[in-house]
Amino acid sequence: MRCNSGPCLRPRARPLVTLSVSHLLSQGLLSLFLSLWLLLPATLASAQSDDPWFEVDALNPGLAAAPEWLDRSTPRATMESLLRSARTDPEALSRAHLLDLSDLDPQEQPASGPRLARELVTVIERRAVLDWGQILDRPDALNARQTSSSATAGMKRRSLLVWEIELDGIPVAIRLDRIKPADSDPVWVISRQTVQKIPALYEAYGPSHYERLLPDSLREHAFWRLMWWEVFGLPLLALLAALAGQGTAVTLRRVGRHATRRITTAAFRAARTPMVLAAVALVLAIGTQTVFVFSGRLNTVLTPLIAACFVTAALMLIVNVVEVILDQITGFDEMDLTRQQFDEARTRATRIAAVRRILVIIVFLFGFGIVLASANLFRTYGFSLLASAGALTLILGYAARTILTNILASLQIALNQSARIGDRVVYRDALCHVERINFTYVQLRDWDGTRLVVPVSEFASTTFENWTLKEPEMLRVLKFKLAPEVDIDRLRACFEEVLDTLDQADLDDLDKSAVRVTGQDAYGIDVWFMVPCRDPNSSWDTACLAREALIAHLARIEKEDRVAIFPDVAPPVDPNPPKSAAA
Repeated sequence: MRCNSGPCLRPRARPLVTLSVSHLLSQGLLSLFLSLWLLLPATLASAQSDDPWFEVDALNPGLAAAPEWLDRSTPRATMESLLRSARTDPEALSRAHLLDLSDLDPQEQPASGPRLARELVTVIERRAVLDWGQILDRPDALNARQTSSSATAGMKRRSLLVWEIELDGIPVAIRLDRIKPADSDPVWVISRQTVQKIPALYEAYGPSHYERLLPDSLREHAFWRLMWWEVFGLPLLALLAALAGQGTAVTLRRVGRHATRRITTAAFRAARTPMVLAAVALVLAIGTQTVFVFSGRLNTVLTPLIAACFVTAALMLIVNVVEVILDQITGFDEMDLTRQQFDEARTRATRIAAVRRILVIIVFLFGFGIVLASANLFRTYGFSLLASAGALTLILGYAARTILTNILASLQIALNQSARIGDRVVYRDALCHVERINFTYVQLRDWDGTRLVVPVSEFASTTFENWTLKEPEMLRVLKFKLAPEVDIDRLRACFEEVLDTLDQADLDDLDKSAVRVTGQDAYGIDVWFMVPCRDPNSSWDTACLAREALIAHLARIEKEDRVAIFPDVAPPVDPNPPKSAAA
């Protein structure tokens, strides 16, 4: 084959291309083979590490062979054997086979193993409430009830956490490990890390010195896994705590009587309830954690109760002392906030009330978090399921929805200043002063001294008149039904005389006063007398005085001039008068 310009070179190029491809394939296969050869040991090691157990040469070589009846095939079987053997035979050597004693010398294992097992059972009974649903009864510890979204779903485990016990502020894990000796089947035992911590745990939570002095009959098990000394000791401890609280209250009351300064007396009064709670909690804490160590079932209830008492006492003391200090600094209780000169004081009092509410909410949330953190509440009695599903939050939120609504409404009123402490308002046809804006209710004082207690949410959602809001000046209108023959100019002169007799400090610019005829009917004419008031809080009293004087002047004119000012026939009474007229 030839080209136009000479011989074609294509047949000569083919052998070169074939040689290059063959060379590349041989090099690639060689590289792949070498990679697989290097990765083979790692792959084998990874496959070996995936086995659901820890391999050891021998488990507790210092002990004799484990009896055949001892079941260690599953985590639940091991824990059940450990706890049951403590009641049947506390000194049984078989209990040592339930622990991984690898850190002990083989010669020490026969003597130390049963003792460590007995001490561990004592610690578990006094500080833990086991959730048997989490201690699985499968050799591979696979939890078939977990959802697919769980991190350990479908996973075979060789280590299982049973409980955590706090020791010097650090949690110590009570853990089970699956160990496979070289010459036998894998078994579940207490991990060697847990075995290392048993002496320290027993020293902290084992029987106290006073408990060891009790007779053996009181240290025997009674019922519900309680000992007889716990059955009789808990009511006595509660009685001592009540006596301590009563003694603290009496002492503070007597000391407070000798206080000479007002702020000192108020401080003693504010600290009385928190100190009583602290005394009760202190007696319970000493009795349950120092003098005696109660079992885990009682401890699960007593620990959060004691923590709640301490936290509540501390937070109540902080809140009460802060309120006493604020009351003494501001002195709002000694002021009549309804007067005009205290307009700025009304704003400050409302803002301070809002700060108090925010402080109480923060303190409550902080204390609630401390109580939950100090007690394993969500790990016992099925609370873990509620907490994980969020059901507990929904239940608490639904139960406290009314309280939360009122608290948020009170903060809304206090922050937006729609109604301040000391403001004059008309609420549901009642002319009132705002005395207090509390967490859940607003306290209103009617003009006759009657107190109205209105839920904050209802007060915030209902339309009301605030006469003191923004500009304090206002016009009070006195409405009269008079005869058509009345002399309007004479009425204006009479009204000016009435205004001159009133206290000018309660009146605003008199140029705003006016007399207007606003309507007429078959019964007469409607005449409005407009009284300019400087302070809405005193405007009602000023309007009453002006009305009395105006009626007296009109009666005098009617008698002197012998003309009818008031109509002979009274108009029908409106069953639903306007709010301003009713006020």
